[in-house]
Amino acid sequence: MKARLSARTIHVLSPRDKPFEVVDTDLKGFLLRVQPSGAMTYYYSYRNKQGKRLRYRIGNQDGLSPAQARDAALLLSARVIAGEDIQAEKKRQRLAARQAKSRTLAGFLDRKYGPWVRRQRKTGEATIDRILANFEHLLERPLSEINVWVVEKWQSESIKAGKAKSTVNRDVAALKACLSKAIEWELLSAHPLASLRPLRTDRRSRVRYLTREEERRLRDALIHREEDIRRKRENANQWRRQRQKPELPNLSDYGYADHLYPMALLALNTGLRRGEIFQLQWSDVDLLRKQITVRGRTAKSGQTRHVPLNEEARQALQRWGHYANNVGYVFPGKHSGPLTTIHSSWRSALELAKISDFRWHDLRHHFASRLVMEGVDLNTVRELLGHSDLEMTLRYAHLSPGHMADAVARLDACSDNIHDAEGARAAVK
Repeated sequence: MKARLSARTIHVLSPRDKPFEVVDTDLKGFLLRVQPSGAMTYYYSYRNKQGKRLRYRIGNQDGLSPAQARDAALLLSARVIAGEDIQAEKKRQRLAARQAKSRTLAGFLDRKYGPWVRRQRKTGEATIDRILANFEHLLERPLSEINVWVVEKWQSESIKAGKAKSTVNRDVAALKACLSKAIEWELLSAHPLASLRPLRTDRRSRVRYLTREEERRLRDALIHREEDIRRKRENANQWRRQRQKPELPNLSDYGYADHLYPMALLALNTGLRRGEIFQLQWSDVDLLRKQITVRGRTAKSGQTRHVPLNEEARQALQRWGHYANNVGYVFPGKHSGPLTTIHSSWRSALELAKISDFRWHDLRHHFASRLVMEGVDLNTVRELLGHSDLEMTLRYAHLSPGHMADAVARLDACSDNIHDAEGARAAVK
């Protein structure tokens, strides 16, 4: 079909069962392709130096007026007449645009770092989410233009907004790790944040553990919660019996009503992280040898470690095992996968126990604190917790009975020796 491509011509065009084209009668090579869907696209058709017929896509009719598309076709015609390979130039521009995009933080995260960190790190998805959430204002910047000044400015604004210094440090660490990979992959010649130092924080400030009274209240609350769940189940089954409906499993046949109580006992007596408990499988539990194996793939350090079970933890797992059938995950979630959250049940238990300012992770602090207060050496505590070095474990050092007192008491002996020596010299005189 031939016609002069104008707004009026295009307005009366209707889609057909098959694609068709309208070739402009005024400008050679200028045409409009109409798809059955109704989409219309402008093209410029020409022959290259080798005489091969080629087409150059100008753009969609929705985004270009016929006059604009005609002007673009005229420019393309002039370039072809001048001997330019317009397709090669278009490919070069696309490649340059992709390269420029990949060198921005957004492009680097999308094309390179994101796929790599998700594949190589357990927390890869969380790392990308952290960077995207905190450094949105840097996403369109080239990697080389991310500098210390803009990040320090963000640090100051974040602190003023009430964010904890430790959280700000973790956010910046995620960004710095990302840029380190850009250097490794030769997208940057030097680290733009090399001179940026973490904000000073008191790394040993928070060691929240339960007092004896709080632990008693927590245990009582967990037992009360168990009884309440069983009572509700019995009431529900009674209602079902009256209406001749199938009954739910009788919880009196099981050691525990649900997962929270045995999970809490396990955390109190092993110091396992929440994620390690979520990912724990029965194949990693040896009740006979009283030992749990925390696999490197689930451990924060990436290193496998073996954690002994005391009698309370062993009995808790044994009782729970009758409920869980000792197959797959120790504490399964939906569809036989691992649990992903215990937030609401844990919060209700704390409210019942009247305990405030206490997170699930603080059960790990409680475990370590009790060990230190009972005289267990810090290196053993470090091994049980799975710390890669002693630095993290040192936060519990002040809880050791007589730990610092014994150290400074040695000065008394030194002072006594000095006084004795001075007394002896005075006697000689």
